[in-house]
Amino acid sequence: MTGLYNVLERVRELDNGADVEPLSASEKDVYEAGQIAILKELHDDIDRAVFAAYGWDDLADRLVGKPGATTPSPHKSEDQEAAEEELLMKLVELNQQRAADEKRGIVHWLRPDFQIPRLGHKVQGLQQTEADLGEALLTVEDVKWPTDGLDQIRALRDLLAKAEGPTPVPALSAAFKGRNTPKRRDRIEAVLETLVATGAARSVEEGYFLPR
Repeated sequence: MTGLYNVLERVRELDNGADVEPLSASEKDVYEAGQIAILKELHDDIDRAVFAAYGWDDLADRLVGKPGATTPSPHKSEDQEAAEEELLMKLVELNQQRAADEKRGIVHWLRPDFQIPRLGHKVQGLQQTEADLGEALLTVEDVKWPTDGLDQIRALRDLLAKAEGPTPVPALSAAFKGRNTPKRRDRIEAVLETLVATGAARSVEEGYFLPR
């Protein structure tokens, strides 16, 4: 098994133009006997499906089929390393969103038909929903984060008006179309703090909300 995946990694390096030696005779034997071309295709298809499930197709184009995957490799491009850092940030943000959900009493199941009968009794009294990895807690389909300050205020107030409860900055930022960058999150937090200062919004540990 180790030999198969070592050759698969060598193929990824070669496919991406890394400065490495061609496959040796023994590696070619493993390539043929282990049907590495098919193995590579299957892994790439699985990777793309996972990225699509999370709604991160833009990262798939920059990471699928690359050498090293998310492990150290001297053959990674600067763009690949930047994409891996962005992937890590997105995973941390999603983790924070799920933690905020749990504080609000919401449990997301990946496989509700299987998990709820076995584990649902442990979270009785909490709202249980099927996890949707393709959407943020809030969604504004095909709406980009506005560039105009007043439009930003309106957009955030509209989102908060739809929210079921206090919502953290990462979830609000992820709701808009496009790259969820640190710059966007910083700006959103600044706008929210302005709304709080003027009394148009409130903030608690779990996030921001509109006064009712």
